[in-house]
Amino acid sequence: MDNVFASQHPLVAHKLARLRNKDTKPKKFRELVREISALLAYEATADLELMPVDIETPLTRTRGYELKDKIGLVPILRAGLGMVEGVWGLMPNAEVWHIGLYRDERTLQPVEYYNKLPVAPTVSVCLVLDPMLATGGSAVATVDILKRWGVSKIKFVGLIGAPEGIALMQQRHPEVPIYLAAVDERLNEHGYILPGLGDAGDRQFGTA
Repeated sequence: MDNVFASQHPLVAHKLARLRNKDTKPKKFRELVREISALLAYEATADLELMPVDIETPLTRTRGYELKDKIGLVPILRAGLGMVEGVWGLMPNAEVWHIGLYRDERTLQPVEYYNKLPVAPTVSVCLVLDPMLATGGSAVATVDILKRWGVSKIKFVGLIGAPEGIALMQQRHPEVPIYLAAVDERLNEHGYILPGLGDAGDRQFGTA
């Protein structure tokens, strides 16, 4: 699949297996979401632009580099919240903008209920954070919103994805790269990913 990057890192595979386990409690589940998110963000940001800066070490003057791009983290509420801390730990100066979408259980279509983006974009690169790329509806809707906002570069970072959701994203937004811990088999009749990990929001917040 073009523009889809499923991590091959052993640590990601190890932590994902623990995340999937039905016996993993919410506290540990949240820790794993945070850790995997940081590892995926490391991979997703490998092409960020840099600008040179002159710095003083304790011994001499030298040339270093700083990020040129201004980064925005856009977690899709509510499950995406658990991914923010892991990514933020790598990029503490990143802005965080929340977009609230829920999936109508009858139609499986996304419904927007929260959006506080300012009138003009304040960042040049946005990482959309959502643990599950299932039907793809919420991810597509979020990218639609960010494009209307005027962001020039958008990436999706998630934990697991279904072929159906990936296909919809690639159909609607083929230029948006998708970074995942794993690509799973398919969706079931209720729109849940198989083998999946259950409901990421419920498992993080103990509301199952």
